[in-house]
Amino acid sequence: MKEQQIQSKKIKDLEAQGYYVIKLINTNKNGIPDLVAIPPNSDVLFVEVKKPDGKMSKLQEFRKKELENHGVKVEIFKGNQIKLNGKQTRNGQPAEDSE
Repeated sequence: MKEQQIQSKKIKDLEAQGYYVIKLINTNKNGIPDLVAIPPNSDVLFVEVKKPDGKMSKLQEFRKKELENHGVKVEIFKGNQIKLNGKQTRNGQPAEDSE
């Protein structure tokens, strides 16, 4: 059995156990393991970085919703403005003007 086949089986097994599984292909850290398995409602934070006028693609919006439905925090970072699970903040404080 090839490593890719073993990996696919492991991904299916983990997902069947309720994990949200991500296969890492290219990271900023050499030697990081191949898979990240996140249990539901964990304290993991995903951050999507955009320029101040940047917009998320439909696929990014889909993944954001998918992660939030899994109970994971998702932050959209645009310079000093952050949207954490849909709520606008500025420098960590609630912002008065929401997008």
